[in-house]
Parts: sequence; C-alpha cells; structure tokens
Amino acid sequence: MGKLFPMNMLFAERLRALRQEKNIGQIQLAKELDVGKSVISLWELGKCEPTLSKLVSMAQFFGVSIDYLAGIED
Repeated sequence: MGKLFPMNMLFAERLRALRQEKNIGQIQLAKELDVGKSVISLWELGKCEPTLSKLVSMAQFFGVSIDYLAGIED
C-alpha cells in the first residue's frame, strides 16, 4: 500500500524526486514548464498545486502518468 499522505504532499515528494532523478534544478524545471521558480518551490513544499495543464506538461516531461504524479498509482 502507498504512503498515507495528503495527496498534495505525495505530489510534492514525487515532483521533487523526479526532478532530482533527472538531475535538474528548480529553475530549469520552471523554464521547461513556463512557470516561475517560486512556483516549483511552492509545489515541492505542498503549499499549492498545479493546474491540470501544468500537471499534463509535467507528466510528459518526466515520462510518467498523471495518476503517478497525483499519488493515485505507484
């Protein structure tokens, strides 16, 4: 069974892990997704959540499903 976290915290952890696995910084990811660096930081801290269009962009960039990013599947 997956970890019992609020969905936004699981998303935050997965986003940070995927970014680190790809060995890119928040600034580079922000440029790829056309958002500010502070937005990436807020997402990784679980303080806000991305729009559906940004979630789709992230899933495509990292080569994972939206369900994985959202914590619905492992």
